[in-house]
Amino acid sequence: MFMNVNDNELYYEVHGNPEGEVIFFIHGAPGLGDCRGDIKAFSALGDTYKLVFMDMRGSGRSEGRPPFTHEQWTADIEAVRLELVGGPITILGGSYGGFLTLEYAIRYPDSVTRVLLRDTAASSDFDYLSIDRALESGIDGITEENMTRLFEGKVHSDEDLKELFTLIQPLYTVEYDEEAVRQRLDQIYYRHETHNFAFRHNKPAFNLVDQLAGINVPTLVTVGRHDWVTPVICSETIASCVPNAELVIFENSGHSPQLEENEKYVELVRRFLQEHRAVQTL
Repeated sequence: MFMNVNDNELYYEVHGNPEGEVIFFIHGAPGLGDCRGDIKAFSALGDTYKLVFMDMRGSGRSEGRPPFTHEQWTADIEAVRLELVGGPITILGGSYGGFLTLEYAIRYPDSVTRVLLRDTAASSDFDYLSIDRALESGIDGITEENMTRLFEGKVHSDEDLKELFTLIQPLYTVEYDEEAVRQRLDQIYYRHETHNFAFRHNKPAFNLVDQLAGINVPTLVTVGRHDWVTPVICSETIASCVPNAELVIFENSGHSPQLEENEKYVELVRRFLQEHRAVQTL
């Protein structure tokens, strides 16, 4: 379905129990990601919860009307919440979607009851670790020049974005399934303008660490032990600064434990939501 959100057509889907507590899912990888990955990972929660998935402005099937700022993206989430729910929500964001989830919880504290974060960071302080890991991997085609272009938002075209993203795929998971990755790469909506803005303009100044103490709702922080792009230290930093945070490390996962260890991950989410159920009704 589509909704006009702040003068931009936004694609969204609602799944699960119509009477259940509401969870919003915020995907990562602006210009590369969309809600399909979260639908695949979390649809099982629909037996209990009402699940709201969306393609963020400039990604997936949504319209790409600038700006692609964190302020705009979080305002879009808030507009969807007001339209579909009205009351406060649980929000789960992964990777870059975790950046936005943190920023949403800080900008709109009365709109959230629980925060769930997956393989994300509160600043760009550890980006150099990601680039080092990529350069040290020995993967053919990965060079300092193309990793710099990718991380600095200087990608030339949608085709260039696909080529660069293809190169780094073996870094993402503990077990690499080349055929499954190839099929997924062919289904991505490549939007290099969105990626470039996010990495050239948003990320250099991204740092929420000093504001994390203001997140006063139960917070679940998860990360794969072998995550190369938002390594464990990023999640440890968040968990040490958010007052009500729980940190869980998935030992057999890379950047996507919600897929790599899906059953265990969904079970954890259920447990966390049930344990903090009373908070949801305050």
